[in-house]
Amino acid sequence: MADSRPTLAVWKFASCDGCQLTLLNCEAELLSVAEQVTVAYFPEATRAVVAGPYDLSLVEGSVTTPEDAERIQEVRAASRQLITIGACATSGGIQSLRDFADVTEFMSVVYAHPEYIRTLNRSTPISAHVTVDFQLRGCPIDRHQLLEVISAALQGRKPRIPTYSVCTECKRRGIPCVAVADGMTCLGPVTQAGCGALCPSYHRGCYGCFGPQDTPNAPALAERLRAAGMAEADVIRTFRQFTAGAEPFRAATTPTPPKVLSNRGAERPDSTAPRSGGSAGGGPS
Repeated sequence: MADSRPTLAVWKFASCDGCQLTLLNCEAELLSVAEQVTVAYFPEATRAVVAGPYDLSLVEGSVTTPEDAERIQEVRAASRQLITIGACATSGGIQSLRDFADVTEFMSVVYAHPEYIRTLNRSTPISAHVTVDFQLRGCPIDRHQLLEVISAALQGRKPRIPTYSVCTECKRRGIPCVAVADGMTCLGPVTQAGCGALCPSYHRGCYGCFGPQDTPNAPALAERLRAAGMAEADVIRTFRQFTAGAEPFRAATTPTPPKVLSNRGAERPDSTAPRSGGSAGGGPS
């Protein structure tokens, strides 16, 4: 009798495998998941391969090579639902630090024969290349959230994943605000919840592992840090970490175009600055 269970595929792009390991570390819960699906493709867990199409694909990692850009199109075409997991897949990951530097220079320093390396100038999230059905944040992802997302996908409902800030988690747990009480640098106000306020619970500021919350004002937080005396280089390092490629965090350390007064006295952006939605040359951003 043919197996009628939904098929699950897990794909790796540029990443450290930590989010795939989160799935394997679900232990007892993973057995329940395995009973509900056919694991069709998951090289980290099994050598078995079942040909697609797949009912659900989990994608870890960012797109960093021309081959990645082609392969994600194939994965999307073979997947009825595609869910990205982790900071690399949802925002470009720690490797998106390349976006702010000269990749050619990096290659010349790291590799003895850089002419053999084929890479892209930017590390981009999966959503920059294909349609994504849901994005699960984290570095690494939270296993309970992962199980919720898989269950929701199988049941045809929206996952119950919070999009508010880490500050809300701190208040619910009764954790004193490390920014107010101790003057620590903390990205909690602009970072999405999901970790259980892990770092503040150990008297550390939030590092932004889960990326921007649903209504972040990262530039305002950056200005607050500057007003408190933080050097610009440190402000940049604060936002350029695990989710440096996320646009709200990128905007916090990117100079805004100067404003000039129109003939009616209202402020408007400098007309010489490139408009949103395109590059200075008129092509896609």
